[in-house]
Amino acid sequence: MLKKIPQRMCIACKTHKDKKDLIRVVKAQDGSISLDFTGKKSGRGAYICNDIECINKMVKNKLLSKAFETPIDDSVYQDLQNEFKSKV
Repeated sequence: MLKKIPQRMCIACKTHKDKKDLIRVVKAQDGSISLDFTGKKSGRGAYICNDIECINKMVKNKLLSKAFETPIDDSVYQDLQNEFKSKV
């Protein structure tokens, strides 16, 4: 029997993809937010496509504030954008 591959939805483009094809954005217990390329950090997670267009849409529309139900500072979005660009 085939193992079921977990699906997650991108918060920017709303498409469902395999969990391993998406980048996890994690909000830790202390409130810090970071990209989780391994998918193993502890904390509340939201998923985004490994695509600069989705990253830019997330920043422009402040989608993490909606996903984590808390205000997110603009500097956090800039840090995430820079972190993504440095990994690509």
